[in-house]
Amino acid sequence: MNSREELAPAVASILEAARQRQGPGERVAVTPRDFPAAVARAEADGRVPVVAEVKPTSPTTDGTDDRDPVELAEEMVAGGAAALSVLTEPEHFGGSCETLRRVREAVDVPVLRKDFLLEEQHLDAVEADVVLLIARFLDDLEGMLTAARERGFQALVEVHDRTELRQALDAGADVVGVNNRDLANLVVNLETFEAVAPDVPDDVTLVAESGIAMPADVARMRRAGADALLVGTAIMRGSGTVTENTRRLTTPMTDR
Repeated sequence: MNSREELAPAVASILEAARQRQGPGERVAVTPRDFPAAVARAEADGRVPVVAEVKPTSPTTDGTDDRDPVELAEEMVAGGAAALSVLTEPEHFGGSCETLRRVREAVDVPVLRKDFLLEEQHLDAVEADVVLLIARFLDDLEGMLTAARERGFQALVEVHDRTELRQALDAGADVVGVNNRDLANLVVNLETFEAVAPDVPDDVTLVAESGIAMPADVARMRRAGADALLVGTAIMRGSGTVTENTRRLTTPMTDR
């Protein structure tokens, strides 16, 4: 693990729980739906490429959302989401692999498995189209990236600064997410993405993560170079229906 010294207690607790988890022992093989192609299709259709997240709860969210995740996922796709993200971390986010299975069966867009995957065996818990690999928490990022691809997964490699971006690129990442949330204090700052994005090569699919709450935030991240945006809370807990909240963020501001 690249950085243990400065982590919020909630993040440290999540990592400790992840270390205790065991894989199922049987290796998965996936035929994935193409995430970069889904981003390109959204662009061609005149939509902002949004990865809408099914997130029952989190350490930074009050309460738990008990709505049917499959219905939520279908509403997100109806609202124009290019892809979905489904939490599978159980202790802190209320997620499950079974939820991801159900969602993936119900939709035709790529589905990202959002979890804290620290070992190769963790990859084998469930089939998904994309898996999240967090650069800061992996001693052998290149090895995990290779292991994911050997199973058929695409990988979204998450970084928080230029140093981690260089590690991701050196490991061969072709889809990179920049998380605007500081893991030391859980504070969100959109300037994080703006600082890292200029160093991302043009042939890498770039995703802005965290803190995107309104169309102005979408426009700001797109101006900074985001090919896609991962949005959870604003869609799940916004003032409108899930479909309306998704459509509000997938509609370019120039079309309003």
